[in-house]
Amino acid sequence: MNRLYHVPLSPFCRKVRLTLSEKRIEVELVEERFWEQSPEFLRRNPAGKVPVLRLDNKLLSESQAICEYLDETHPQPQLIPRDIEKRYEVRRLCAWFDDKFHHEVTSKLLYERVNKKITKAGYPDSRNVKSGSSRIKYHLDYLAWLLDQRRWLAGDMMTLADITAAAHLSCLDYISDVDWNRHAVIKDWYAKIKSRPSFRALLADQVPGFPPPPHYADLDF
Repeated sequence: MNRLYHVPLSPFCRKVRLTLSEKRIEVELVEERFWEQSPEFLRRNPAGKVPVLRLDNKLLSESQAICEYLDETHPQPQLIPRDIEKRYEVRRLCAWFDDKFHHEVTSKLLYERVNKKITKAGYPDSRNVKSGSSRIKYHLDYLAWLLDQRRWLAGDMMTLADITAAAHLSCLDYISDVDWNRHAVIKDWYAKIKSRPSFRALLADQVPGFPPPPHYADLDF
């Protein structure tokens, strides 16, 4: 059976979940307490990170590598353009969110407010939270700039860049850390993705001790 070892509020896991759903690949979701570094999990991925995908008896790790593998082995719908320039732009934006946005925002807000409590790693660092709350404004402004010029983040079609950005923002939306009123164009873009069938499972996520806000699952937020 195909399985995805994940945690619900990981943007990297959500990125893979969305890709799998867009490709209509059914998997069993298995929550993994990766921070405990169990020998069994380390055998699946020596890096000790989620997501890990068991697909057709292969073990795949690292979200970007997994998503590109899925796009090559299950080419419909296409999430990474075949045109070299467009493919570069998709990969650039995926890296932007998985690296820069993750470092400056996701790790400062989500990890401080949620992950520390779940993993019993202490209390939130207010300096990090303040930094993340400040830096997200810069990133939202950048998204708005992109969407003012394009239908989707990387061009005229929805791509893995949109999925990656939505994965990060959905985690932050779960804890009410996205100001959707800052730019109408971003809210409209997110509403389009949020309304896709692939997003339904994410909107149904419930993390014990952290109930989502009422608008989280509302398609007309």
